[in-house]
Amino acid sequence: MLLCALACSAALHRYEYVFPDRQVDVYDIDHGFRLVQQWSIPEAHALRGVAVSPKTQRLYFSVGGNGGSSGKGTVFAYDLARRHVLWVRHFSTGTDSLAVTPNGKMLFVPEGERSFGNVWYVLDAATGRVVHEIHAGPGPHNTIVAPDGRLVYLGPRNSRWLYVASTATDRIVRRVCPLKPGVRPFTIDGAQRYAFTTATGVVGFQVSSLRTGRVLYNVRLPVQRATGGTPSHGISITPDSREVDVIDVRDGRVFAYDVSRLPEHAPRLIANIELQPNMKGDESPCGGDCGRAGWLQTSLDGRWLFVGDDGDVIDLRTHRVAAYLPALHNSRYLFELDWRGGHPVRTSTRSGMGYPVVRR
Repeated sequence: MLLCALACSAALHRYEYVFPDRQVDVYDIDHGFRLVQQWSIPEAHALRGVAVSPKTQRLYFSVGGNGGSSGKGTVFAYDLARRHVLWVRHFSTGTDSLAVTPNGKMLFVPEGERSFGNVWYVLDAATGRVVHEIHAGPGPHNTIVAPDGRLVYLGPRNSRWLYVASTATDRIVRRVCPLKPGVRPFTIDGAQRYAFTTATGVVGFQVSSLRTGRVLYNVRLPVQRATGGTPSHGISITPDSREVDVIDVRDGRVFAYDVSRLPEHAPRLIANIELQPNMKGDESPCGGDCGRAGWLQTSLDGRWLFVGDDGDVIDLRTHRVAAYLPALHNSRYLFELDWRGGHPVRTSTRSGMGYPVVRR
């Protein structure tokens, strides 16, 4: 656990967890982002995904290959309090960016962006047993479970479709298309009205209606350089669903957009933020896919934006870089986990998404 002098008190304490290869670094969000914990997890080598369940105090990792020429993958569960591996599940396919339901009972594990299949495995999170499969688009890659736990959003790398499935039936209930080919990092708003998706080779993002399944807006970032790979491999929305932030890895910038007036008005550019470190080169240490691809995750209070593979923390009140986390320069696996009374109580997940508005 974290230092009991902080995490065991009745007040809420907020921490950012960052996962370089085989390691965990924990930063205190409320006290200048100082490093408060660091320990090794030897099994967390060649990361493909990470998730946490505050309900069960368990971490979940997908590691190894992500299909095809990359090879086979593995998922394992880790007890956050006692710091030991609880179970390990090996797959004949790859594994990729997984997600856990808010109640901590089910895991959704894509078979990998380099695979030739279309399967998301549904696992019993307590045991790692595969209980079902969801068949969606080819190259299963990124996964988001909605905050209410009712729907799971499935992003296949080799498809023009974003799929939505019911967590109660494990059946596809909705499709969003036609998107630009190659669904990459994406997020959703708090009311689950809109999806914000990036795509292979595209500098920018698309806004789609989750009710009609149709694209509403195509937004190109105001950059001039030629692109390749996935230049916007990082997108996040503030918890109040008013601002979307998108990365341009090639130029080392984050672009902030006001999306509070959807669907009548297109996203409006409000800030262009230059990142401090150089995002070129490879992560170090690294176990696989070492290039700095980038990732974005917003804090649960909507104030901070964490930039994976770069290390910067952006203050979203001023849209300026406010801090630097060394571990974050060498990892795109991260989330916020908040503690109260010695127990974790909530998480941002790895994907910065919107949350329902609580009306009082």
